[in-house]
Amino acid sequence: MVELDIDLSIDPKEVTTIIKDFIKTYVKNSGTKGVVLGLSGGADSIVTAILCKETFGKNNVSCLFLPEETTPDIDKKHIDLIVKKFDLLYEKKDISDVVESITKGSIIKPDKFALANIKARARMILLFEYANMKNFLVCGTSNKSELLVGYFTKYGDGGVDIMPLGDIYKTQVWQLAKYLKIPNEIISKPPSGGLWKGQTDEGELKIPYDKLDMILSGLEKKIDIDEISRIVDIKKSEVLRIKNLRIKNQHKVRAPLIPKIGLRTPGYDWRSPVIEG
Repeated sequence: MVELDIDLSIDPKEVTTIIKDFIKTYVKNSGTKGVVLGLSGGADSIVTAILCKETFGKNNVSCLFLPEETTPDIDKKHIDLIVKKFDLLYEKKDISDVVESITKGSIIKPDKFALANIKARARMILLFEYANMKNFLVCGTSNKSELLVGYFTKYGDGGVDIMPLGDIYKTQVWQLAKYLKIPNEIISKPPSGGLWKGQTDEGELKIPYDKLDMILSGLEKKIDIDEISRIVDIKKSEVLRIKNLRIKNQHKVRAPLIPKIGLRTPGYDWRSPVIEG
């Protein structure tokens, strides 16, 4: 019997080449001048910013840091470190007043989860306004792990024009981060959106990223549930929980559903990016 394994290693040089070619082609086809992205102080946004800058040069990539009152101090420190090390074009605006205004105007007082979504959507609004004024596209920083289990805000950090890391698992993003020489103190930092005090990705997901990624990769490769459980050394119930997360959150990664009437329907068989009409 052949022993199955789940290998998440990538060739960083090849992957960065593919991503940069994708970014360059998509922006060129859109007729825009460059990209704007939200810089958070985490590995995903920093990897994205570096790859965009290597593709377009400093002046055509704007990085916006949009903190508010629960943004961790360590992220502010890491933003300063990264901007200086990689010479990024960077602007900062505290959005606490924007979040407070939306919260006060809400019909129902938001709990901490709804408030977290308000913060993400407030950032999306500002990123798109900036993009409108600069003739840029909004570049997302979400990774494949987040997208598959729905760990992002619909029309928040999920509201973007392109997602260069969207087919790269979180543990693979860390491989790219090492290849790009991002400081280890950033790579090893517990991933967090800073949406409330003490919040971490793995705490909310209730599973470490290394095990989550192996489960998702196993599901992607159609490996049997029991076999995934054995390989990852995790309960079968956890594999099923992740599988169900992937199923119920599919609506978050799809365009709004459209009844098929025409010959080629947007989002189904008329897909983007489109090289020729």
